Amino acid sequence: MKKKQFINKEAPSDDNESVMFSFGGPEMMTGGFDNYDYSELFYNDADDYWEPPLDRGGLNKLTRANAYHGSILKARRLMMAGRYEGGGMEDHHIHAGISDFLEFGDVALVKIRDYFGRVIALHPLPAMHTRKDKKGNFWLLGRDNKKQEYKKKDITFVAQYDPAQQVYGAPDYLGCVQSALLSTDATTFRRRYYKNGLHMGFIFYATDPNLSKDDEDDLKTKMSSSRGVGNFRSMFVNIPNGKEKGIQLIPVGDIATKDEFEKIKNITAQEVLTGHRFPAELAAIIPSGGVRGDPIKFNTVYSQNEVIPACRLFMKAVNRDPEIPKNLHLKFNLEVESA
Repeated sequence: MKKKQFINKEAPSDDNESVMFSFGGPEMMTGGFDNYDYSELFYNDADDYWEPPLDRGGLNKLTRANAYHGSILKARRLMMAGRYEGGGMEDHHIHAGISDFLEFGDVALVKIRDYFGRVIALHPLPAMHTRKDKKGNFWLLGRDNKKQEYKKKDITFVAQYDPAQQVYGAPDYLGCVQSALLSTDATTFRRRYYKNGLHMGFIFYATDPNLSKDDEDDLKTKMSSSRGVGNFRSMFVNIPNGKEKGIQLIPVGDIATKDEFEKIKNITAQEVLTGHRFPAELAAIIPSGGVRGDPIKFNTVYSQNEVIPACRLFMKAVNRDPEIPKNLHLKFNLEVESA
């Protein structure tokens, strides 16, 4: 949130009073990217479905809020989809299904049937707009409050386990959400800092008795309206017979010479990687010290511990459905490559 800017001017006037005013109010930095609290699962009786415990629109925005979070999700999806060898889903559909599975924690796969009711293909529903009712049926939400129903028997539901509820799944990266948002806030603050002319917060302190009331009002007007690119770069103040240091500009929000920004970015990047359990050696991160490890070895270990188990979970959730014939069973390469 942007810091308030203050002017504190103590110039003796006729009644020997000090004057203080502020300009520049608080501004939201994240643009509404901060609603990720896990809420209680409740049933929407009006629309006849369970409301997800996590704001799915917010989770989707989060993929574009941080340089690492969205990229890691894409890398995880490509690693899983790269092991897909065939089955009842087209390649672009397996990418979409895995993407929703990782981003939202679950995905509903529709069984496409022929004239005789036999399953001939699988198609993922967009998880962001998919809801589940008390009977186990699913709704796909559309525009203008329209929705389409899919019966329970026509859906294969693939979900990551959530110990708090068993209606929807839950993504496995929730522990790093606040770190991703902090990184976003730091970057946004930095951009506005430069855009604002490197003056994000200061105190304008005046003690010169020669500063008249008209001068006070004129300074207040100019500084209150001087927001935006190049602030205060061309301000000129002339006080005849004024004393030295009668007017002082005291920065309180100057981060140009401090390294807090770099520290925040490094720490949040590490925490996002940790939240995804994703090796830095596979994330194109240049280490601040030491030597980068062998990415091939890290890829082998990561595939064995993360990618293959996720592929197996996704694959078995589909293949155990008795209505899906064996020729439509999903096949993934579950072999671990040697380093």
